[in-house]
Amino acid sequence: MRNRILVIVIAFIFFPGVAACSGAQERIQLTALSSMERIGQEQKPYGPRPAPAKAGVEIKAAKNEVESFQVIVTALNDNVRVVAAEISDLAGQAGAKIGNDNIKLFRAEYVRVRKSTPGAQLPPGLYADPLIPFVNPLTGKSIEPLAQSQKRWGEPATATGYDMYAVPFEVFKGQNQPIWADVYVPKDVPAGVYIGKFSVKAEGNLSAEIPITLTVWDFTLPDGPTHRNHFGDFHNVTRYFDVKPDSEQFRQIELRYCQAMAEHRINPPIPGSLLPAVNADGSLNVTAEKHRQLTEFINRFHVTDFEVPRAPFFSLPSSTLRPDYKDISEANRKKAQRYYRDFYAYLKKNGWEKRAYLYLWDEPNLRENYEQVLVLGELVHQAAPELRRLVVEQPYPQDPSWPDIDPAVDIWCPLWSFIDRKSISEKIAKGDEVWSYTALVQRAPRYHPEYQKVKDLDPPHWHIDWPLLAYRIPTWINYQYDITGLLYWSTVTTVVDPWGNPAFAHPAHYNGGGYLFYAGVPCGIEGPVACVRIKNLRDGMEDYEYFAILEKLAGKDAVKKIVNTIAPTWWQFSKDPNEILAAREKLAAEIIRLKK
Repeated sequence: MRNRILVIVIAFIFFPGVAACSGAQERIQLTALSSMERIGQEQKPYGPRPAPAKAGVEIKAAKNEVESFQVIVTALNDNVRVVAAEISDLAGQAGAKIGNDNIKLFRAEYVRVRKSTPGAQLPPGLYADPLIPFVNPLTGKSIEPLAQSQKRWGEPATATGYDMYAVPFEVFKGQNQPIWADVYVPKDVPAGVYIGKFSVKAEGNLSAEIPITLTVWDFTLPDGPTHRNHFGDFHNVTRYFDVKPDSEQFRQIELRYCQAMAEHRINPPIPGSLLPAVNADGSLNVTAEKHRQLTEFINRFHVTDFEVPRAPFFSLPSSTLRPDYKDISEANRKKAQRYYRDFYAYLKKNGWEKRAYLYLWDEPNLRENYEQVLVLGELVHQAAPELRRLVVEQPYPQDPSWPDIDPAVDIWCPLWSFIDRKSISEKIAKGDEVWSYTALVQRAPRYHPEYQKVKDLDPPHWHIDWPLLAYRIPTWINYQYDITGLLYWSTVTTVVDPWGNPAFAHPAHYNGGGYLFYAGVPCGIEGPVACVRIKNLRDGMEDYEYFAILEKLAGKDAVKKIVNTIAPTWWQFSKDPNEILAAREKLAAEIIRLKK
């Protein structure tokens, strides 16, 4: 990306307070916190404390969504060792319930930001980010703590368990430990109010609990994402798990990452092992078994976008060092065109062509790259005129003297800080599509049409040392600009230390940049561990589902009337989680009103 040197829409009303029993009032405090906020390890919980009878979590959600909230465990007067935490079933009226098998608990681990990201809004320090599951998703069992034992003194010790685990955990006096909860609302539950409780048990016969109220709204979100997206591939995980890229072990790990993407309403990359083989003449070799596996993958993970791989018959250089930088041999041209023609025909035969696209070029930052985009775009268009071509570039030229690449581009994808409303609207009016993306830390370039107006402004940046709201708000701003997709360069890039210093260094530190999944190795999980940032991204993707549902019922203007109160531009957006939640509730209320 440029300068590579950066399942529930919910309305939250949370009460910062505590409910406790068994003499724990003076030792343990439980505080409810929304998913868009963090609490420091030694930060005082929110106050003033309401009456215990009202202290609790109140959440509201549509069906087929995942709602997240946090309960902060604070040790008040001495150290506390928590040995268990759980959420009960959520009971509704007339025997309806949401069983706790629909609820997942995680302990939020603190990681250190040692060196600030450029332009960081928050200081160095400890941040709750990776979410260690209470239950290993691969074994269905809890993760046991690391332990060593010897049968006889002097003999080698035997190690069991893992370095990272959810429970038990110790909270020192005055410190906090966040527990994260994902609550999935099934499609078939009746709308209404559901009641339950979150409880913890600690050594010394201590226990504490806090009530939960969930209101289920009477509408349902779709299975797959409406907002288009591309978040890179998982080839880099081979280094984290020390596996070979062509091994069965890697393929299994890759599928687990794909599942994690789908669980967060992001289209997983389609593994190359599932795609049709390409014959020497450019035709596809579609076998019944591979087709079955691909169909199963698309259905299982609710894939809504299909990225067509680039033709494998040539690779243009990215500079003028070679005189043939625009040339493709006639033989390779014919093979490439057959490849694109056959691939699109295969997609159309199976009903996958509607949101298919070709990632044609990434950041054409040279005049020669613009010329190459035109060469490749024409080749693809001649072979498959309906296959949309995506180029990661803003819809105005980097240099007016360079050629116009508009004939070769169907999907423009500018950086957030490069976005210009007028040029985006012009492209959309002529039938093009626009996505947006972020990478590292960017401000508007000098060739931005309104450079003097926006040059000193920051869009949201995706880093640990930015507020969590930065991960939720981009889908709101995209809707404001009629932008229909979101692109990110990686979720598994190489960082300094995966758990100790998760910073992409090039050479500055971009904390969490390109890194949304922690490798599960220290937890004994041969797959990904999610973080609080990707949970907020998921919530933003689900916010967009509200936009899409209301738009069908009342039109785009009705949605934008609400969205405009939260996200007027890429540089002006609400910083208050409660305002976002209130706007979401307005969207839900309109949907329910118009459905009747």
